[in-house]
Amino acid sequence: MNKKIIGIVISIVLVMLIAGCTEASRVSYNLSQQADNFNDVRQLTVINCIQGDVLFQMTGKMSIKADITDNQLEVVVEENGEYKKHFIGLSDNVTYVVEDITSGDVDKYKYTLNFNPKMWIPIGVDSID
Repeated sequence: MNKKIIGIVISIVLVMLIAGCTEASRVSYNLSQQADNFNDVRQLTVINCIQGDVLFQMTGKMSIKADITDNQLEVVVEENGEYKKHFIGLSDNVTYVVEDITSGDVDKYKYTLNFNPKMWIPIGVDSID
């Protein structure tokens, strides 16, 4: 009888652990999508690790991709409906930190599809963020 109870308790604990990991990964994915769709404000700080100096800092709605083959960050920034792409070179003694300044209201079950209307309809469209 005791072995059955212990088995049931262990099974419940394992199910709870697996469900927790799944929830965390879903929320993490949704937060990344919010930021990559220019819905959140991020702050990027590039730091010289030898001297501890801040080399570069930018704040805004941006999508950031680390390109490890070229040792650089590719940063696409959205500003008033215009997009700009920046490249930041990384080295052994340079690191970066990305902070989510304003995370959106993220639901672990909800997702959003965003389309660029200029790709589908060849007319002028005004959109409000």
